[in-house]
Amino acid sequence: HLEYLRWRNRHLKPISIQLYTVREAAAQDFPGTLRKIAEIGYKAVEYAGLHGHGPKEIAKLVSDLGMKASSSHTGLPTEETVGAIVETEAILGNTRIISGFGPDAFKTADAVKEAAAKFNKASELVKKHGMTFGMHNHWWEFDEIDGKYIYDILLAEAPDMFSELDVYWTAFGHADPVEVVSKNKSRLPLLHIKDGMLEEGKHVHTAVGSGKLDIPAIIAAADPNVLEYVVVELDACETDMMQAVKDSYRYLTS
Repeated sequence: HLEYLRWRNRHLKPISIQLYTVREAAAQDFPGTLRKIAEIGYKAVEYAGLHGHGPKEIAKLVSDLGMKASSSHTGLPTEETVGAIVETEAILGNTRIISGFGPDAFKTADAVKEAAAKFNKASELVKKHGMTFGMHNHWWEFDEIDGKYIYDILLAEAPDMFSELDVYWTAFGHADPVEVVSKNKSRLPLLHIKDGMLEEGKHVHTAVGSGKLDIPAIIAAADPNVLEYVVVELDACETDMMQAVKDSYRYLTS
């Protein structure tokens, strides 16, 4: 813990939130939800859809609230979709585009290479627009093929892509998040900081700091010259979600 505190004092990073976390509240009142996020103290947001609002309207509100766009989860950029994606993200003031695949995309070694080729193509497409592309993982990227994590194969086969490591799903996949962060720190400008009890088959989470993960050690393993944002994400929570969002922020800044 002392190692983390020294790291934190030298390299404090702004805290963002993946807005999928508050999707139910946002579906009812997206502007009001963004105001609550800013009041808690979050300095950035990671988009996951705009709930029927226009990007200009939301970009202005986020800016007026003193926040920035850290990143955005979108569909996979392809030749057909990249134009619309980068147009929206440019209006939002975002340059980091993130996507991923479900477990069926990684069933065989050839399938993994095919997925990596799509990721690399997405990286090339958005780079032309001054943006970068990254992969978000779940636990299935930490299955093994030929003695290697699928995650490692994907990073090796898609060298232009960054990783937004979801540290909870990494642990749920029986890998060590500290080790994975340390090994790949040059590819990690964003960390998805998620916590929970690591119970098989139970995909609910806790406020960051209330679960099983060693959050200080995980963040301290990152390269402070590469890591730009710590991004809170909770997929589902047994407690009130907005309270968990508050508690996560308080923990990370305490």
